[in-house]
Amino acid sequence: MHRLPDFKIPAACGTAGILDRTGRRFNSEDVVRAMSVMRERGNGLGAGFVVYGIYPEHAEEYALHIMAMDQAGLDRLREYLPTALEVVHDEEIPTRPTPTIHDEPVLWRFFVRVPEKRLVGVEPRDERDYLVSTIMFINQEVEGAYVASSGKNMGVFKGVGYPEPIAEFYRLEEYLGHLWVSHTRFPTNTGGWWGGAHPFDVLEWSIVHNGELSSYGVNKRYVESNGYPCTLFTDSEVISYMFDLLCRRHKLSIEMACLAMACPEWEDIDREPDLTRKHLLTLMRQTYAGALLNGPFAVIAGYDGGMVGFCDRLKLRPLAAAIKGDRSYLASEEAAIWAVDGEPEESWPIDAGKPVVFTLEEEKVASLAHSC
Repeated sequence: MHRLPDFKIPAACGTAGILDRTGRRFNSEDVVRAMSVMRERGNGLGAGFVVYGIYPEHAEEYALHIMAMDQAGLDRLREYLPTALEVVHDEEIPTRPTPTIHDEPVLWRFFVRVPEKRLVGVEPRDERDYLVSTIMFINQEVEGAYVASSGKNMGVFKGVGYPEPIAEFYRLEEYLGHLWVSHTRFPTNTGGWWGGAHPFDVLEWSIVHNGELSSYGVNKRYVESNGYPCTLFTDSEVISYMFDLLCRRHKLSIEMACLAMACPEWEDIDREPDLTRKHLLTLMRQTYAGALLNGPFAVIAGYDGGMVGFCDRLKLRPLAAAIKGDRSYLASEEAAIWAVDGEPEESWPIDAGKPVVFTLEEEKVASLAHSC
């Protein structure tokens, strides 16, 4: 009698997000525990974390986390940055020696403001557009330096390794934030390198992604035509740019942005009985053809108001959601959620092509801030 081999097909990559909807901050221990359950989803070629609410003392400045390939790369960035931005403070990102982490880049963070004089003659006078242009210039033109994250009061910490050693390397247990999102990578088309690990970020938007974008060429041309050159050698990069483009610049709601990226197939639109919705879906497919993501994917996106989870139209990659108390969870496996706080009060698999949005509860956040 033949026996099937004893193995598990993990569907590649693991993701997890934990949001305290009241804005109460907590350290990395819970998200690291969630990721440890999904170790077989990665292969050690990339892992990372993003945390929101991390820099309350610099909440009004943009926090640029920099990866420089060597000291010369950082020196070139230091020379350029004051010509474009006001540097309020800068420092080395603290790390500790970790046995399995090696060949790390030079890691630095700059807290910056956009000088008003840089916006003279720019229409519309949006400092975020200016900052995005500056970030893209750095990634393209400042040799040996990359911007890993650029939002206010948040930061990305990532590298080549498994999640637990990456968390140890960056001393993440010393940080507090109200939202943590993490990723362990199983790269399929590109090699593992520090800048290619997840999360990917631009301004307030950060994403982790399980899957593969067969539409990457179209998506890349679409975001690059709108001022977001792709320089990090992985398909996932375009999704963070897509959120910024659709939500901030085009002013779509999160739900509409996700619809643009995961719109139903034409045959499903043809069968739509509601004529108003059918017209909407037709317009979305026609207007945002370049934003449509094809292939298997599950995405967790963080932003300054909460987190979002959504999957492809056929749900070829898994994503679970849950709630317990003031916390909301998203993860590739429900087991990762149970590992944090035990049985959730409510849990469900995310439907294909339909986003789940968890937001900060403004009244509770305000109450917490007042009590502090």
